[in-house]
Amino acid sequence: QDGPQRKKRKSEVGEVDKQLDILAIGTAVGSILLYSTVKGELQSKLDGGHDSRVNCVRWHQDNCCLYSCSDDKHIVEWNTQTCKVKCKWKGDNSSVTCLCISPDGKMLLSAGRTIKLWDLETKEVYRHFTGHATSVSSLMFTTVKPMNESKPFDGITGLYFLSGAVHDRLLSVWQIRSDRKEKNAVMSFTVTDEPTFVDLTVSEVKEEPVKLAVVCRDGQLHLFEHILNGYCKKPLTSNCTIQIATPGDDGDSTPKPVPILAAAFCTDKQSLLLVYGNTLQPIIEKVSVNTSESHICLVRDIQKVLSLKTDAALTKVKTPVVNSDTKVLVPGIPGHSTAVKTPASGKEKKKNKRKPGETEETIEERLGALDIDVSKVKTPGGLPQTDSFAVLLVQGLESNDAEILNKVLNTRKENIVKNTVARMPIHAVIPLLHELTKRLQGNPYSASLMVRWLKSVFTLHASYLSTLPDLIPQLGMLYQLMESRVKTLQKLSRLHGRLFILVTQVAASQTVQDVPEVNQTAKLVYEDDSSEEEGSDDEMIADKDSDENWDEDEEKEEQSDEQDMTVEKEINGDSDLEPENESEEE
Repeated sequence: QDGPQRKKRKSEVGEVDKQLDILAIGTAVGSILLYSTVKGELQSKLDGGHDSRVNCVRWHQDNCCLYSCSDDKHIVEWNTQTCKVKCKWKGDNSSVTCLCISPDGKMLLSAGRTIKLWDLETKEVYRHFTGHATSVSSLMFTTVKPMNESKPFDGITGLYFLSGAVHDRLLSVWQIRSDRKEKNAVMSFTVTDEPTFVDLTVSEVKEEPVKLAVVCRDGQLHLFEHILNGYCKKPLTSNCTIQIATPGDDGDSTPKPVPILAAAFCTDKQSLLLVYGNTLQPIIEKVSVNTSESHICLVRDIQKVLSLKTDAALTKVKTPVVNSDTKVLVPGIPGHSTAVKTPASGKEKKKNKRKPGETEETIEERLGALDIDVSKVKTPGGLPQTDSFAVLLVQGLESNDAEILNKVLNTRKENIVKNTVARMPIHAVIPLLHELTKRLQGNPYSASLMVRWLKSVFTLHASYLSTLPDLIPQLGMLYQLMESRVKTLQKLSRLHGRLFILVTQVAASQTVQDVPEVNQTAKLVYEDDSSEEEGSDDEMIADKDSDENWDEDEEKEEQSDEQDMTVEKEINGDSDLEPENESEEE
């Protein structure tokens, strides 16, 4: 927005001259730059007002104040002489996107989605308006005086203002009423697409219609002319639509539309300034429009006006001249035969046209001349050989073809993965690592396949990777991914251990409950009896009176000289033991 334009008192004239050439520019970081258009240099910088992106700046017409709004929900009043914040207040619950100062300079319109009218002296809300569903992109007053002149004018009541919003094809007109109840728009203008630039002629007398020029995102300009006289239910359509197109040259090329970037009314309120073409090098033209026609298409040849030079030979790639005798070596491992050179044979065929009488070479002979193993090429089954895998992998990485990459990277065979990584050229290692990192973030099944490739790349190309100066930023994402996986792995392994103990204990208790009780009484007892008389041969005697036998053995040990009696007792089956001793022996 340019500086103040109204006449000032004589004491202020000196300051005004300095301010007239100042252009205020809001930045994305929250500061505001004051640029002198006369000197062509930055005059000062306003800092400390906003924490986020500045959405709109507006000069006050009577003093050197500047108003700005931001995504940080605040409105700031600046003193441009001292470059300091004069006042700062919260303008909305969400980001404030647009501002407009009233004609008398005492009120300020602000808008996020809802529209508020502020009293600049007290910084309090004077009126609320419904606003739009999306963030408001343009706000401007359409009248200077109220249409009803019977009541005394307080500077704001009865005035109309216009608002447009992002992704909204309706421009709404609002009236500031004396009662607070009326919050909805009194009328609306409909356009073909989202409005990107709006300009209007302010209505100063009652009968004078408001002229509106709206540039849309589709590059069309819509002109409206309407007397604002209260409520209108239906949306108003444009009186005239203006488009610009290129002429069709020589009848074969179709005319192409040229986008209109902006439009503004001249001081006579009749002719228009149109800005169209390229945003880097726009064309500004003054046009007088006959609004009686509903649709006007202006033909402009912008190619002649624009002097943008385009060099045809921008490419640095030179195609070598290849004879039939020369053998072309492909970069990579020596002896690596690749099937990439098939297009060269096509070029040779075009150059060396067959002379009459010659027979055409077979495909097998051509492949033989290109030193390609025919058996490899003819093998059925899609992707047979590792060298063709390596070639496919490089092609997929260069063209970013998901289909080729899926075919190659979803291989489960370890030896194919190793051979492919070994045969691929060095320059494709880093792109492969980036692709693997991207796929590792996907579903776990594909991640398990990608780990095999990562392992092969790191084992086979470790020496090359260690020579790269920017290896850490290149593999930063991969490091973070692996660290996060390993961290969760530790927790998971602990959980797995605990669950394993619990499950085994539960299973063990269940098996114990299921097993029937075992009978503890002995069903068969073996007795070891050694006889010195018979040559100390051991005899195993199974008998029901096993308790007596054990007792007899003890007696034998104690009284070795009474062996004859022991034999007699054994034969007779006599026992001197009491029942208590029997149970003990058992």
